[in-house]
Amino acid sequence: MSATRIYIARDSAARSVNADAVAKAIEQQARARGQIVEIVRTGSHGLLWLEPLVEVAGPQGRTAYGPVRVGDVVGLFEAGFLHGAPHDLSLGPVEEIDFFKRQHRFTFARVGVVDPLSLDDYRAHGGWQGLERARTIGPQAVVDEIANSGLRGRGGAGFPAHIKWSAVQEAQSERKYVVCNADEGDSGTFADRMLMEGDPFLLIEGMAICAYAVGSDRGVVYIRSEYPDAIATMGAAVKSARAAGIFGGAFDIEIRIGAGAYICGEETALLESIEGRRGQVRAKPPLPVQSGLFGRPTLVHNVLTLAAAPFILTQGGPAYAAQGMGRSRGTMPIQLAGNIKRAGLFEAPFGLTLRELVYDVGGGTASGRPVGAVQVGGPLGAYFPDSLLDVAFDYESLAQAGGLLGHGGIVVFDDSVDMSAQARFAFSFCAIESCGKCTPCRIGSTRGMETLDKIATGVEPEKNKALLKDLMNVMADGSLCALGGLTHLPVSSAMKHFPQEFEPGNRST
Repeated sequence: MSATRIYIARDSAARSVNADAVAKAIEQQARARGQIVEIVRTGSHGLLWLEPLVEVAGPQGRTAYGPVRVGDVVGLFEAGFLHGAPHDLSLGPVEEIDFFKRQHRFTFARVGVVDPLSLDDYRAHGGWQGLERARTIGPQAVVDEIANSGLRGRGGAGFPAHIKWSAVQEAQSERKYVVCNADEGDSGTFADRMLMEGDPFLLIEGMAICAYAVGSDRGVVYIRSEYPDAIATMGAAVKSARAAGIFGGAFDIEIRIGAGAYICGEETALLESIEGRRGQVRAKPPLPVQSGLFGRPTLVHNVLTLAAAPFILTQGGPAYAAQGMGRSRGTMPIQLAGNIKRAGLFEAPFGLTLRELVYDVGGGTASGRPVGAVQVGGPLGAYFPDSLLDVAFDYESLAQAGGLLGHGGIVVFDDSVDMSAQARFAFSFCAIESCGKCTPCRIGSTRGMETLDKIATGVEPEKNKALLKDLMNVMADGSLCALGGLTHLPVSSAMKHFPQEFEPGNRST
């Protein structure tokens, strides 16, 4: 009697809603009924409102059920779910669910499909082909493929990836570093975590491709301390890849754990932290590609940028560039969060509008109330009212509309949100997370809170609004990094699009 294979996510999102308990209950119920099952713990497909999601493999593929609670398990067995039988929780094949069906999964193609720590599973689903091709065509051809793909940094700045690769490749040094910035700290973002927990070998392959192209023999993955599951999964995956000889003795990767500071998401503060110092922003120049980790040429990319490289090397740069619009090429793993009915990860080519993402994909607000505001790009991103949601989700369109794409996070608020409080939070966040090195960020954020408080209580509101505008200009022009430099975006957008919220007496208590 062969075992029925059952797939249940093991990533943090699924575990947070008792996926472990559901897996245990299924195992116990099968044993009690004399049925043989093999439970495979995967990454999440990204349909987070349906977690814990349970998939049962059958002759016609996998049949999904969800969200499954421990109390549902007995009923599922009685209904015959091991044979794909109908049930109130039946969803059919995941790939036929509209949220999933509309996606173009380049980076997340294996997440939710494979056992994250199985080298055999990874290879069986196309893994290592990009690295093998890279070693065949040579370093310069690899950089050329990245250039032809149009890949830009997915960490927020959108800088063309191949320019960094070329700079480190051309640098003369006995040692070069490839550093993965996995210090994912923006509100409403979780793609890095999902990929590290659901397909860690993809990131490893991307780093190995990059290292080969630029001539590096050392890699570092800097993971935020708040991601224990990602840390454990990445550590186990690196150990397996090393033992299997994937790196070939020419490259190795070290996992480093962050210290809980948001500022370490800035690349130079991250390098300071890896070197054992307090995470503070470095003045530039020199740039990390010239003098980075321990003074050596260093290529710093975030998780999604490096994870795009295997697809590009396997399928070719033009295949990646064929998706998207304008200078925004390829796909973006878009993270839908906040007050939204269908929260999750949606990978698609650039070009969908915010309205399509919030309403058609996300289903509108979870509360059922009208959309009040949508913040794009993390805590430093601009707020958009419902009337401006027809802007396209790409680097240039969002910038032209006064916002930024950031790490691809979209946080939805309904019309009960207090935008004055949200604006104040931006300054408060900056004040708390500032590394303290530059005055505009360190002092400006605190003065910003004080000035907003004066406006809210009717203390010379027009004079203080003008003062606040000047203050934000100083922070934008004088801050060493984006933390102070972009804090004006959420504040100014809130004041521009929701002016009534900043009239004296309108702040909720």
